[in-house]
Amino acid sequence: MRPTNPPPMAIIQNALSWATGVTLNASAVLSGAVDAAATERLGGDDVAVALRCDVTRAADVDSLVSTAVERFGGLDVMVNNAGITRDATMRKMTEEQFDQVIAVHLKGTWNGLRSAAAIMRENKRGAIVNMSSLSGKIGLAGQTNYSAAKAGIVGMTKAAAKELAHLGVRVNAIAPGLIRSAMTEAMPLHIWDQKVAEVPMGRAGEPAEVASVALFLASDLSSYMTGTVMEVTGGRFM
Repeated sequence: MRPTNPPPMAIIQNALSWATGVTLNASAVLSGAVDAAATERLGGDDVAVALRCDVTRAADVDSLVSTAVERFGGLDVMVNNAGITRDATMRKMTEEQFDQVIAVHLKGTWNGLRSAAAIMRENKRGAIVNMSSLSGKIGLAGQTNYSAAKAGIVGMTKAAAKELAHLGVRVNAIAPGLIRSAMTEAMPLHIWDQKVAEVPMGRAGEPAEVASVALFLASDLSSYMTGTVMEVTGGRFM
């Protein structure tokens, strides 16, 4: 039996930026490119554990959720954040590149939603946060796969929110814009400068600025919000 009013339990996919950028006052299961150092930043083995998980495999995601329940006694928050890019124009993009991006982003998010919701609906409470993108709102050349997947996550979020609202489970999404990361900083400098010039705030965002919005959506501060998409873009393409 779980103690009364226990600390929240969160699963955070692709969690390295969280572990380095925010303080999470909860127990956590991290999946993705994380290591012992990342879990230590969140408080050590007593409150955090890192696991590898292929989000395209439902069995892997179910195991991730089961670990959370078995290790920490329940599940309160799920952040579906795993992602890849395979950018190319339609003329050059292969079917495999298209399928890979759809599988990780769209199927991976669905696997996380479905597995987490199965636990949360029984508890009559929980918060699920899905990671979309500005690309899913406006579409970006060279990203037909990524734009389609991120737009699909918006629709999935709203549909799932309608299914789960009466059970006390909230489902929201975040659409980040240009965020500083190893992936974006690998862009040629002239492309990076062009994208920064499109941001009214005049700079790229930091991972912690996205994580802070996810924490808001995971907390009771957003208790009357579900089916929403919050843009973290510095005003880009308002």
